[in-house]
Amino acid sequence: MKNIVRKLLLTLSLFGWTITVYAGELTVALDDPPPEGAIVLMLFNSANAFGDLRDPTLVNRELVNESNLYYLKDIPPGEYALVVYLDENNNERIDKNFIGIPKEPIGFSNRYQPKGPPVFSRAAFKISENEARPFQVILELPLGKRGRLGAGLGVIARSSPYRDYNGAVSQVIPAITYRGERLQILGPNIQLGLVGSGKLRLAASGRYRIGVYDEEDSDFLVGMEDRKDTFTAGLSLQGELPGGVDVSARYEQDVLDEIGGGEARLGFDKAFQFGAFRISPEIAVNWLSADFANHDFGVPVSDSLPNRPAYQLDSTISFEAGLGMFYEITRDWLVVANIGVEFLEDQVTDSPIVEEDYVLKGFFAINYVF
Repeated sequence: MKNIVRKLLLTLSLFGWTITVYAGELTVALDDPPPEGAIVLMLFNSANAFGDLRDPTLVNRELVNESNLYYLKDIPPGEYALVVYLDENNNERIDKNFIGIPKEPIGFSNRYQPKGPPVFSRAAFKISENEARPFQVILELPLGKRGRLGAGLGVIARSSPYRDYNGAVSQVIPAITYRGERLQILGPNIQLGLVGSGKLRLAASGRYRIGVYDEEDSDFLVGMEDRKDTFTAGLSLQGELPGGVDVSARYEQDVLDEIGGGEARLGFDKAFQFGAFRISPEIAVNWLSADFANHDFGVPVSDSLPNRPAYQLDSTISFEAGLGMFYEITRDWLVVANIGVEFLEDQVTDSPIVEEDYVLKGFFAINYVF
């Protein structure tokens, strides 16, 4: 019978007639229903749109009612994930904080309650023709009342472009994370929202910068002293482009004055979901001031030797490609990683202490979110 119906619809479409066959229906009941506001049901069939809470396939909006039942009808067969939120101020959108996390109570199908970016596969379900499916949904604030605090262990590492360098530079650090209304701490990086939200925002930003080499790891570096760790801080302008592409531009200064100068970065990234993984490819352009460039790659006159002549650099530009990864092991245990390759310009590779034209670098952390 189903094959006969499909052939009939195909035949009619050849004559320019359009007939849409609708199938399923969802009925949603809420745990601890709110006293007022509007309940919005959003249905997604795209993992990437679901992860960003944008471009739902179907939407239905209903005022809070005494029956505590809300509906999505005329759903074609397929795989979906459901998002339900309470529009407390009736502005017909999900209010989000500075970093894009919803500020209004929100819930998901399968009683899924994420503590990080939502994963489509955790909330996904299939609906068939003419199926009526009930859901019980928990509405909660994603950040709780005081934000989400996490603790764990992380590793910062980078390869060495230096001549005859033995190994890489790495450091184990406490992986403290916090996501709040405007403050965000992710391992070695921190930002505080200043103005704006949504598509354009300005933040104060800072990051821990690991020293690029230890002199004892290469004969060519002996006598030049270990490069210093420091902390940079400045401003970051962030925006959202069409298609879910994020752009950020930042400048940060060495606030501890261990090196002097500063660095800037312009980057573009876009998130994709693959099962429980959220992957974010990124491309960026990096700029180092002359102070930073000489600290990392230069040879002062006082440290010059016959096989290590003095070498000074101007400010430098490099290009970088990277990949961010987020994985939800359980609701409470999360893994965050970031790897990248930075391609160094000729001014750097001409240095007598440099022999590679790229640097591999990364950050990995496992975190328990309270």
